[in-house]
Amino acid sequence: MNFKTQKFLVAGMSRSGKAASEFLLRHGAAVYIYDDVAEGAVERNMAELASQGAVPVRKDELASAVSECDVLVLSPGIPIDHALPILFRKAGKRIIGEAELGCLYLRAPMIAVTGTNGKTTTVTMLDEIFRQAGEKSVACGNVGLPLTACTDAMDYGDTAIMEVSSFQLETLSSIHPHVAIVTNITPDHLNRHYSMENYIFLKSKLLRNMRESEYAVLNADDATVKGIAAELRCPIRWFSVQERVEGAYQYEGALYFENEKIMDISDLTLKGEHNVKNALAAICAAKLSGISSEVIAKALATMRGVRHRIQTVGQVNGVTFINDSKGTNVDATINAAASMQADTILLLGGKDKGYDYDELFARLRGSRVVQYVIYGENRFKLFSSAVRANESRIMLCMDFEKAVKMAALSAKAGQCVLLSPASSSFDAFSGFEERGEAFERLVKEMMERDAECATARGDD
Repeated sequence: MNFKTQKFLVAGMSRSGKAASEFLLRHGAAVYIYDDVAEGAVERNMAELASQGAVPVRKDELASAVSECDVLVLSPGIPIDHALPILFRKAGKRIIGEAELGCLYLRAPMIAVTGTNGKTTTVTMLDEIFRQAGEKSVACGNVGLPLTACTDAMDYGDTAIMEVSSFQLETLSSIHPHVAIVTNITPDHLNRHYSMENYIFLKSKLLRNMRESEYAVLNADDATVKGIAAELRCPIRWFSVQERVEGAYQYEGALYFENEKIMDISDLTLKGEHNVKNALAAICAAKLSGISSEVIAKALATMRGVRHRIQTVGQVNGVTFINDSKGTNVDATINAAASMQADTILLLGGKDKGYDYDELFARLRGSRVVQYVIYGENRFKLFSSAVRANESRIMLCMDFEKAVKMAALSAKAGQCVLLSPASSSFDAFSGFEERGEAFERLVKEMMERDAECATARGDD
């Protein structure tokens, strides 16, 4: 692509679209910007980009913009079957994603992480490992900075540690990681990808360009992940909590890589079997990148948790409130519930992503969950699944704030209230971050009221 002779239409003006627009403007491109929404952060981003030279496009101007522009740059929030990419496709013009744009011009080697769950935690672990090793790394992609926001600043000796979502993989063809991790594959985003087969295909795209000098790090305990390994040309290293594999594995209470003990499981700061798996994936990638075992062990034994992922917010009247707003699918919520060490009130609901929730209630039957508070746009679908599972410990409401307050009133001292919705947040929020922040705000308000009451009573 010649930035100075071609015109680019960037669609979607959240973080990714803004970063792609700024990248193109820095390189002298003519940039047109568009979003279906024209309020809040989107409106502010468009105004800022316009001040830098981008040309805002109204909905009634799209046809002429399609005619005038050479390349459509899609943000991951816009599906490839949206009306705008269809118009570009019919016109025989190029469509790329924000991540694709970044990959085309990235000089630094990349570790890329995809999968249904565990991506953000694994990326965070790796970023911490590299930093403690004195290496310059950047957590980017679907977590941290969009790739185009850091492409120019990264050089050959740095490392991009990129979380790659299925949304990004729809328009991502040029990604060429040195190490690619697939954490697991379970049903997710089927409302957008239509079938499990298509979802698996998208995840496998991460590995498509890899050759003999790169490594795929795959979950040996996941049959679907193992199924995509047959066609790979690159060497494969595995990670497993069930068996000793060529790669990283759990054995007798410790984590190993290629028969070398790295650390005891008890030394991990992030608890739960799902985090053992994430740590094994990170260990495997770090060792393949030349990081010493001592640095890896120290990083994993000292790192803090990921925000909005099984994060303790505080206590009110002896009840512990835990924010797992990032738990947007069935498997993530099951993992969060499995990590609970006390009886738990579980907040479920939001926007449906195409799941069958029967499995959720069946698998939570033996967990520490003692009560469900179901809310949001998909509350009746969740309720129907609970009924089919003979689950009667249910409270139902529409509003998120009321759901949190109902959970707080129901919980007893010593119990937990866990927000792990198994659903998207887009019925009421701009993303899981905003939902998690709303939960934290409500809990902090309850904590402040509790402190005021204690002061009024003269409690110590």
